[in-house]
Amino acid sequence: MVRKLLLIVIFGGALALPSGASARIVELGSQGQAVKPSCPGDPCEAAVRVTAIQGRAAGGPKNPYYIRRDGSLVAFTVTLSRPNAEQIEFFNENFGTPPEVQLSVLRRGDTRQTRLNYRLLAQSETFAVDDYLGSSPTFVLEQPLRVRRGNWVGITVGTWAPMFANNLGRAEWWRSSRARRSCEPPRSLTQFSMDDTGQVSVFGCTYHGARLLYTVTYIPDNRPTTEQ
Repeated sequence: MVRKLLLIVIFGGALALPSGASARIVELGSQGQAVKPSCPGDPCEAAVRVTAIQGRAAGGPKNPYYIRRDGSLVAFTVTLSRPNAEQIEFFNENFGTPPEVQLSVLRRGDTRQTRLNYRLLAQSETFAVDDYLGSSPTFVLEQPLRVRRGNWVGITVGTWAPMFANNLGRAEWWRSSRARRSCEPPRSLTQFSMDDTGQVSVFGCTYHGARLLYTVTYIPDNRPTTEQ
């Protein structure tokens, strides 16, 4: 009877999988040496009003958020520091509240003149993170985001999010949705993040020695083994 029940449970679980589901799950950005977020240290730094892509994490591959096979994004995880009360007040007053994050699917220009231009193709819903400071929450997307080979997966912060590690080696670098002459962090509520589908922004600023602490759960499509 016990064996029969186990067989029923396993078989029922298999039926629950979506049609054509892939068994392979990839965590984009998970490779690389472990680092600690900056807050509440001094300086306490956070990602603020930006759409960004991590280009390299020490010990990991280059371009960890580049999509090499069509698939779906189903969740993402952010590692959040725990700023102190004074630091939280500063970020709230200068960049808005609550701290929040969302995923962005981007396509880069394919010519030498447009290689720093990224078009926003799709975004996830926005997730507030103020209840999760000091932890690494995983957010499951209400609807999976389809990605195609050649897309990039960025993180968008409409206000601020303490998901940032600083004072790292030069091998760590990330790129932001800011023009080349606007690479200094914003001092006010000036909008830098991307939020309109189809919008094109120049990712003209590259920052070395820092890492955006996010990983993305990606399920690549199955490869057909027979011809239709």
